[in-house]
Amino acid sequence: MSLPEQILAIQSAALEQVTTVGSVRDLEDWRVRYLGRKGELAGAISQLGAVSSDERRAAGQAANGAKAALQEAHSAKLAELKVSAKQDNALDVTLPGIAPVVGGLHLTRHTLYEIIRIFTGMGFTVFETNEVESDEYNFGLLNLPPDHPARDMWDTMYVSDDVVLRTHTSPGQIRAMRQFNPEPLRVILPGKCHRYEAVDASHESMFYQVEGLAVGEGITLASLKGVFEAFAQQMFGSDRKVRFRGSYFPFTEPSVEIDITCNCLGAGCAVCKGTGWLEVSGGGMVHPTVVRNGGYDPDIVSGFAFGMGVERNAMLRHGIDDIRHFYANDLRFLKQFA
Repeated sequence: MSLPEQILAIQSAALEQVTTVGSVRDLEDWRVRYLGRKGELAGAISQLGAVSSDERRAAGQAANGAKAALQEAHSAKLAELKVSAKQDNALDVTLPGIAPVVGGLHLTRHTLYEIIRIFTGMGFTVFETNEVESDEYNFGLLNLPPDHPARDMWDTMYVSDDVVLRTHTSPGQIRAMRQFNPEPLRVILPGKCHRYEAVDASHESMFYQVEGLAVGEGITLASLKGVFEAFAQQMFGSDRKVRFRGSYFPFTEPSVEIDITCNCLGAGCAVCKGTGWLEVSGGGMVHPTVVRNGGYDPDIVSGFAFGMGVERNAMLRHGIDDIRHFYANDLRFLKQFA
């Protein structure tokens, strides 16, 4: 049998066999056998140098035709197998993979981490406490005895007569002081809070707060203002200013509301209602009774405390006008901040 005839025989056998191939793996074996570098067609082509010039020319033409025919048969069979595998829901490892869906941080969590980053950079330590608290820690030790009228400031969710879902992160002040006493302390207490109140654009029944507490000798209200000026400039921009307004909280004396300049930088806009200022937190000097309940001597040490809403900071930072967006599970809203 001449070399051109051998090549045509290889082509015929290969084309007949490819019709019986039933899987991608078997097709690969077929390709290696006939089209591989050490396959049958390559073996026949390697004999070209041993034949006459006329036979070599005919064999070369036959080899080129055979190679083209087998490659076309391979492509057609591969496409057929892939379609069949897809219809049968079979796994085809040669197909491109499906990229996994990658989520992102919720806006509240992202903002919380940013607040923590800023305060830990100023030397504060994160101190986490209970979400379910006793009435004593949530109110009593914070200078709110059972008949205190200021308890009406918090719409409390009671688990039992003496156990509540904490209404603020302030109970952590007592726990932190009792753990660090008698050493000076500087902590932030992030966590979830609950209040039994109507949900509207500015109120939620569940929200996050970050409490701050510093206790030691020589701490003044000016210390608190310095901390908040540094926080406001890192959180909202280096051009922000801070002001204190007198207020009332049972566990601080004196008490203040803490404002920062609005995005309009004092020009007046709808967000700040024309005032040029936005409230970001409340705080003050820790009440001597609370200092004493924490195990410190208020005649020797003093301290400041503050509490801020995480969602509130996110709303001010991103110009969000409705707190209900945070937990409505609307991906159109959440994906803007992921």
